[in-house]
Amino acid sequence: MNKYLSIIIGIFNCIVLSNFSVKAQNPNVVLIFMDDLGYGDLSCTGALDYQTPNLDKMAREGMLFTNFLATQAVCSASRAAILTGCYPNRIGISGALMPTSEKGLHPDEITIAEMLKQKGYATGIFGKWHLGHHKEFLPRQHGFDEFVGLPYSNDMWPVGYDGSSASQAQRKNQYPFLPLIENDAKIGEVKTLEDQANLITLYTERAVGFIKKNKKKSFFLYLPHSMPHVPIAVSEKFKGKSKVGLFGDLMMEIDWSIGQIIQALKDAGVEKNTLVIFTSDNGPWLNFGNHAGSSGGFREGKGTTYEGGHRVPTIMSWKGTTKPGLVCNQLVTTLDILPTIAKVCGAQLPKNKIDGLDFTSILKGNVNIPVRDTFYYYYRRNSLEAVRLGNWKLVYPHEGRTYENQLPGADGFPGPAPENTPVPLGLYNLSRDPAERYNVYDQHPDIVAAINKAAEVARLNLGDDLTKTIGQNIRQCGIKK
Repeated sequence: MNKYLSIIIGIFNCIVLSNFSVKAQNPNVVLIFMDDLGYGDLSCTGALDYQTPNLDKMAREGMLFTNFLATQAVCSASRAAILTGCYPNRIGISGALMPTSEKGLHPDEITIAEMLKQKGYATGIFGKWHLGHHKEFLPRQHGFDEFVGLPYSNDMWPVGYDGSSASQAQRKNQYPFLPLIENDAKIGEVKTLEDQANLITLYTERAVGFIKKNKKKSFFLYLPHSMPHVPIAVSEKFKGKSKVGLFGDLMMEIDWSIGQIIQALKDAGVEKNTLVIFTSDNGPWLNFGNHAGSSGGFREGKGTTYEGGHRVPTIMSWKGTTKPGLVCNQLVTTLDILPTIAKVCGAQLPKNKIDGLDFTSILKGNVNIPVRDTFYYYYRRNSLEAVRLGNWKLVYPHEGRTYENQLPGADGFPGPAPENTPVPLGLYNLSRDPAERYNVYDQHPDIVAAINKAAEVARLNLGDDLTKTIGQNIRQCGIKK
């Protein structure tokens, strides 16, 4: 009798210990970062003539953010922000790093991957890096165990808009073919649009393999897709599937990729222990017409500090934690991803100053309590072009890009997007005028004064080229040795 009792107790202990180990495992994090995806590019945010059912389902079962901002409306700067929780100008990153650049993310900056490595996480990135293409700046030197992807944007190659070799008159003629990198070594080159058509499948398959391999331990998966940044291309399985041509086909393939990731989490038995974040680095590159997306009615797009450049589609899902179907209208930004992940995963924040704020309370359902009321819209090298305070936004006079009153291009060829257009001083109430069409500057001197006060804090802290202010708390990016 004692023998059988011992066996029963042993089995019971195994079950209890097994369940305890699953519950004690730190949450996994999947961060999906699109490139040039506009606010209106999902069917749950208004897209027409194609569907994104996997993302729509993710929104229904998770949380849709309607007031979520990318930190800067351009590639490298935006990526530096989401991975470090810092305004990119604080850490010396601006614009989009080119294949000729000698700069990159400084080794002293702590990324989400490095932060989670200290907690024993497996870390992988499959997609576009764009924070320095020299070996000392690549993902393996910033906390990632694995990397497969491109070191910079998919249009930085010696190929013209029609897919043929770039002419001698084009700067792109001097670029190398896109290097496909695994860990620290080049394993191939992307030379044609047909090669680019395989990128979504490649990234997705590698990401699914990473989930399968690490399902018994905590992991951080970063999936920064290279598209819908132009040039766009789709695999044979999605070509011609939508009603709106290549861009619609591409969005269907992107949605397929998200579905594959969610299914892999389910198959691995870790869906309820995984926070999935889907967002974009900036708004759409509108002058590419039918090869670009939609800003969803917000003004302008990529490369501008109007809302169309910064307001991006964002969905987060964490089964059992996020309440299904919630909509968050609070101001949240890509700066806030790192500190929130730190809180969720019990990780220590970087010792260097960061700018992000923890919004775990929002994830847990407190969508009516704001965690952030101020945001600084920087662009160019270090120009403070606008400031957000609550629902008010003050735009400072500057020269910038515009897509307005310009005929967009088509089929991969861009239309004009003048870069030095004067942008006037303006105050906008985003709660009533999210498209920033009604300048109420003269009606609210008290609001203007409050925002100007906040702007001075930013200028002293981070600097401002427009007012020739040098920031007191900025750090440098890395320079190739």
